[in-house]
Amino acid sequence: MSMVGSRANASVVIAALLLLTATGSPCQEDVQEWLTTADRSELLSPHSISYSKIPTDGTSIVIDATKSYQTVEGFGFAMTGGSAQLLHKMSPAKRHALLLDIFGHDSDSLAVSYLRLSIGASDMNDHVYTYDDMPAAETDPELRHFSLAEDEADVIPIMKEVLAIAPHIQILASPWTPPSWMKTNNSPKGGTLKPEYYSAYAAYLVRYLREMNARGIAIAAVTLQNEPLNPKNTPSLLMEAAEEEAFLRDAFGPALRAAALKTKVILFDHNCNHPDYPMTVLKDPAAAQFADGSGFHLYEGEITALSQVHDAYPQKKLYFTEQMVVEHTRDGVLEPIAYPVARIVIGAMRNWARNVLLWNLAADPSFGPHTNNGGCPVCQGAITIDGDKVSRNIALYTIAQASRFVPTGSLRIDSTQSNEDLANVAWRTPAGRNVLLVTNIGSEKKAFHVDCGGKHFAASLEPGSVATFVWP
Repeated sequence: MSMVGSRANASVVIAALLLLTATGSPCQEDVQEWLTTADRSELLSPHSISYSKIPTDGTSIVIDATKSYQTVEGFGFAMTGGSAQLLHKMSPAKRHALLLDIFGHDSDSLAVSYLRLSIGASDMNDHVYTYDDMPAAETDPELRHFSLAEDEADVIPIMKEVLAIAPHIQILASPWTPPSWMKTNNSPKGGTLKPEYYSAYAAYLVRYLREMNARGIAIAAVTLQNEPLNPKNTPSLLMEAAEEEAFLRDAFGPALRAAALKTKVILFDHNCNHPDYPMTVLKDPAAAQFADGSGFHLYEGEITALSQVHDAYPQKKLYFTEQMVVEHTRDGVLEPIAYPVARIVIGAMRNWARNVLLWNLAADPSFGPHTNNGGCPVCQGAITIDGDKVSRNIALYTIAQASRFVPTGSLRIDSTQSNEDLANVAWRTPAGRNVLLVTNIGSEKKAFHVDCGGKHFAASLEPGSVATFVWP
């Protein structure tokens, strides 16, 4: 099955959308609905809806494009070292077809527009490495042994292939650990960064950005530490808010500026239960001047933490940098897609996030590769790769319901949400299309109508289903 339902039907609908963009005025032609049902019998399947002259029964969702919020930077996944390794081992033809499906922009592709890389190994690599590992008791503060050789094996060639398909894709990079010789425990797991190596680590990160750029891989944004309050992964680093503040203010911020790099700095990169962490750093003007915004995960806390930070520092941006979405069964039935779409995609967007990234793009059937003693043994990918065999999982469609229709540069616009079961969010794209994403997280079928500038269309969703509506 094509990732967007029937290829023939999808092509017809895309052609119609292009025609409407060129010739139609708003709300004159049919609305296109792209539906994924709870039982997966429909996966991004296209349907057409006609306008009605008067509002119909059911919940009203009012779209007001005169009220706009944040600009969208993209939707996507973490391209972990393990993901790249699995992709790299595929046959070239199968791999290229898969990457076109995920990152392409034709009528059969999902248009994924944002990726997250690990700086060095993450816990979803088959072994631990940094770019300047040294024998025990040896150090390298001048970075004479710095090398991207480990990434040259799979991450870099895969990223080059992705960029050939999607040259404008946004890339975020996050470190899991500095080289062990920079740390208090001389280990890749846990420990803290020694203050005497702040300058060396800043130079290390700048070196990474420069060398990736030299390979044609421009890093749009960087976080200073993945999950800085979690020292239990392998690899990992504990970096308290005061430490991140000092490192950014005194070392990395000045080094990044001196290098004349345009890479944005995103603070925190951890759970929504600690909005105080980025706000601690942002209270310091000397550190805050280097920060573009703050990044969050949702393993703990509430997504409204993003709005809490936005309200305190509205000039700073918000990012959603990680969340794992895996297949769950309840009484033998797969968990409906409505739940992760509502909680993560809609929740993050309605709370000022400029992107949504899930963890992670690919894993094998055993949820690997991952590191030992601190790697993730339950991290299912958005796709499962077993040689050349590929299975598409719930995380892929969670992102695709937005990425397929909401390109980089779109604006979130106002949409009412008067029924808690019908979570929704709306955008206006750079091409002038309106996009509305609606989920039904209730236990009964829900009817609703959408007010489009005084004109209306009616729709309904079965429990657990998700629909994206597009009109010019």
